[in-house]
Amino acid sequence: MRAALAQLNVTDDPTLNLPGTLALVRQAVAGGADFVLTPECSNALSSDRAFQRAHLHHEEDDPTLAALQEEAARAGIWLLIGSLGLLTRDADGRFANRSFLIGPDGGIAARYDKIHMFDVNVSETEVYRESAGYRPGDRAVVADTPLGRIGMTVCYDLRFPALHRHLAQAGAQILTVPAAFNHITGAAHWHILLRARAIETGCFVLAPAQTGFHPETSGGKGRHTYGHSLVIAPWGEVLADAGTEPGLTFAEIDLAEVDRARARIPSLTHDRPFGAG
Repeated sequence: MRAALAQLNVTDDPTLNLPGTLALVRQAVAGGADFVLTPECSNALSSDRAFQRAHLHHEEDDPTLAALQEEAARAGIWLLIGSLGLLTRDADGRFANRSFLIGPDGGIAARYDKIHMFDVNVSETEVYRESAGYRPGDRAVVADTPLGRIGMTVCYDLRFPALHRHLAQAGAQILTVPAAFNHITGAAHWHILLRARAIETGCFVLAPAQTGFHPETSGGKGRHTYGHSLVIAPWGEVLADAGTEPGLTFAEIDLAEVDRARARIPSLTHDRPFGAG
């Protein structure tokens, strides 16, 4: 399999972001990709909840989702839409942060709602309360595809190894970690955590990312993301690093490496019960 990770620098306006995303998907197909992946918040990145309510859509009406489904069908590829911010009909009005796996027929093969919410104080000026705007998911997802078995996660999920172990023990060979990782925590932890998740599970880890400064047309302060979309092999090697510029990163994926890594260190079969200390 030839995978292509699209590294994006989106604004808060979905209509402004879609043409660039489609262009990268088409370039990836021209480059021979069988599997194309986009990052978290592929339609928009915003801190203004009122602006989001006015510009986001429900899944069935979302133009970014519809356009990317059509593109996947036209090209006959598998496409991971890392995530889209979507309206829900929840009583509290919170959005969904939903990842989609699109098949070569354009159909939705799997959906995953981000489970872990980024509620952190990175610094005195960098404070995030994702749960104030987004409601968490509650279901782990492994999709069985001709490319392999794919375990789906999103961004902050990366810090919860139990989720990734569950996905691997449920059959995942590839873990997808689309992200809009903060530039401060990204510099400190992004590479280390992704390599750790690959080593712990014996999976390929494919992590397409947002990058750079993201302006907000609503007048908000915007935010910075780390970039460095990564492809990690099951033994922990970094196969590809996109750096900090928007664009495409390609990598060849050989699932035989999953079996080799797990045969050398079969830790997924070595769980033992233990009591509290």
